[in-house]
Amino acid sequence: MIDAGSEPADREPDSSARPPLVRELLLVVGLFVVYKLGRQAANGHVDEAFRNAGNVWDLERAVHLPGEGLVQNLLLRDETLIHLANTYYATVHFPATLLFLAWLYWRRPRHYVWSRRVLAALTGAALALHLLFPLAPPRMLAATGLVDTGQVYGPTVYGDTPATDSMANQFAAMPSLHFGWSVMVAVGLIVATRTRWRWLWLLHPILTLLVIVGTANHYWLDSIVVSALLALALAALRLPRAEPVPAPLPWPSTAVGRTGARPATGYASSGAPR
Repeated sequence: MIDAGSEPADREPDSSARPPLVRELLLVVGLFVVYKLGRQAANGHVDEAFRNAGNVWDLERAVHLPGEGLVQNLLLRDETLIHLANTYYATVHFPATLLFLAWLYWRRPRHYVWSRRVLAALTGAALALHLLFPLAPPRMLAATGLVDTGQVYGPTVYGDTPATDSMANQFAAMPSLHFGWSVMVAVGLIVATRTRWRWLWLLHPILTLLVIVGTANHYWLDSIVVSALLALALAALRLPRAEPVPAPLPWPSTAVGRTGARPATGYASSGAPR
C-alpha cells in the first residue's frame, strides 16, 4: 500500500536526516519500557477507577453518545468475528507501530524523527492521565451490561484478576493509546507518501476504534480524549521543512572549442585598440 517510488525523493532518502540506528533502537526500546513501567505505576486505585468509570458512563449518556453495546452486539453475532476482534486488539497495537517507525526510519528519515517525537509526547501525556485518572474499562462496569469478550471468547492479554495483573494495568482505559497510536500511524503514512491509495491507511484507526469499543476495553470518550491530546502534540511538534536541494551549476560552454569562435578581447581584428 506504500508507494515507495511515488516521487523522486522517495527513491533516494535523505540519509543525512537519518539518526544513528543504535541510538534510535535504544531510544525506542526505552520509550516502550517507560510506557510499560508507567502503566504499572498507575496500577491499583481500584475504588477510584470504578468510581471514575461510573462518572464516564453517566457523562456519555448525558451527552447522548451512542452506547458501546451497539458495536459489541454487531460483533457478537458471529463468534469468528468477535475472535478476530480480540486477536486484532491483542496483536496489532505494538507490531503495527514498530513497523511504522521502522519503515519511516529507512525510507523517510525526516518523517521518522517527527513521528517518533509526536508518539513520545502523546505517550507521556497519556501516562500522566493514567496516573491522575485511573479508569476501569466498560467490560468491568456492571452498569454497561457489556461482555468481557477477551475472557469469554479469547484471546486476551489481561489476567483474570485485574487488581493483581502483573502484565498490564487494566485500570488505564483513559485515554486509549491503542486508538491514539493507530491514528498517528495513519497520519504519518499519509503525510510521508504521495500514492493515491495512502488514504486507505485510515482504515487502521477506524478498525481499531471499532475493536476497542466492541470488545468493551474502552469507552468512546477514551478515543475522544486521546484524539485531543494527539492534536495538541501535532500542533506543537510540526514536521520540519526539508532542506532545499541546490540547483546544479551549468557546465561551462564548449562552443568555443567546437566552432573556433574567439572570446571578446577588447581589440579589433586588425590588432589595434578599439
